Amino acid sequence: MKGAPRGSLSSADLAQIDSRLATTDRMLVQNYPGDDGSRQPVQTAYVPADKFTPSLAADWGAQALAAADAHGGLVHLGHLLGQERALATAVATRVEAKLHSEPIEDLRLDFEDGYGDRGDDVEDADAVAAARAVAEAVAGGSAPPFIGIRFKGLEEPTRARGLRTLDLFISGLAEAGELPAGLRLTLPKVTTVAQVQALEFAVSRLEEIHSLPSGRLRFEVQVETPQLILGPDGTSPVAQLPHVIPGRISGLHYGTYDYSASLQISAEYQSMEHPVADFAKEVMQLAVAGTGIRLSDGSTNIIPVGENVEAAWVLHGRLVRRSLERGYYQGWDLHPAQLPSRFAATYAFYRQGLIPAATRLRNYVQSTQKGVMDEPASARALAAFVLRGLQCGAVGSAEVKLLAGLELPRLRSLAHPQTTNSSPHSSTSPGANP
Repeated sequence: MKGAPRGSLSSADLAQIDSRLATTDRMLVQNYPGDDGSRQPVQTAYVPADKFTPSLAADWGAQALAAADAHGGLVHLGHLLGQERALATAVATRVEAKLHSEPIEDLRLDFEDGYGDRGDDVEDADAVAAARAVAEAVAGGSAPPFIGIRFKGLEEPTRARGLRTLDLFISGLAEAGELPAGLRLTLPKVTTVAQVQALEFAVSRLEEIHSLPSGRLRFEVQVETPQLILGPDGTSPVAQLPHVIPGRISGLHYGTYDYSASLQISAEYQSMEHPVADFAKEVMQLAVAGTGIRLSDGSTNIIPVGENVEAAWVLHGRLVRRSLERGYYQGWDLHPAQLPSRFAATYAFYRQGLIPAATRLRNYVQSTQKGVMDEPASARALAAFVLRGLQCGAVGSAEVKLLAGLELPRLRSLAHPQTTNSSPHSSTSPGANP
């Protein structure tokens, strides 16, 4: 019997290669951990900070349902969005349940553009009140799963005010007890890497002061200035962000109107689907690929009210679907009447893709060749698609088990084999039950 084949490279040669690549190996582990599989909200609602009450989410849900009822119902909305009857009926049932149980997935109390400059005394009081109201809502179970504030940016005119609001809000939450598990902090109007590094210093100090675990205060960066896409030296600052403070940034949110206005796009043509928006968002995707940082698209300011309801729903539904198809699984909503079209378009996206994705997953797991030979990367993408559908409530676990033959733990391991998911928000929403 022949012995094992012998190569020419010695153990010393291999050790030298390992030594040369040690820095690369460490960088890949630290800077590119991949997505952890925890739940990502499909939408973020923004309200002026002083307008928040513990009942706000339920109020938005009631207003959303009333808007749908006043204009033909949720099945009719599905037809407006191009859904055939069976799909529209299935989607409508789940959207109605969603609007009753969890109408807002992610809420941002806004101290920036939606709030304005009201003077230091007023904003101080509102920041303290916001912390108190959020703590009350979380304790009472009426808060959305993800909740936080958007404070003013770190450019010189607003820097002190923004940091003070952040400080008062976090300090208020810390004094009230444990911080919300789904706490979100959003930094707007970012133009340089240095501004993000400065905020990293600020939240690190707040962690020390309030005896919080290191890294507890992560934050989102709004991409709404051209300087963040292309810097003065010709490089892309947004691509540097994940690596100058690895693990601290949780998301990049595209700002439709500030970014468009900065490029002199006429107001009539400012849109989530303008070519300048697509370019910026493609750069954002490249910048965070593999880092675990989530992406969110922006908003449309065409609101479904008055005589404009159905046309605005059609536009919003199309834009939501467009974002999903391009790998942006989250977006902003500005009004309760946008919730029906948000969830109707999102649920249809996942329900339409469920059978082909689940079938391919089953074939992959069972090593059955059925016309598509999927590689591990494709299987991960298929599993991640189905998992997102479960987490947002578009599909049920019984459907997935029937079609793909997979229980939730196996689905998660296929979607995110490099991580062990322990997020408290990774479970499916009430609408995901079979």
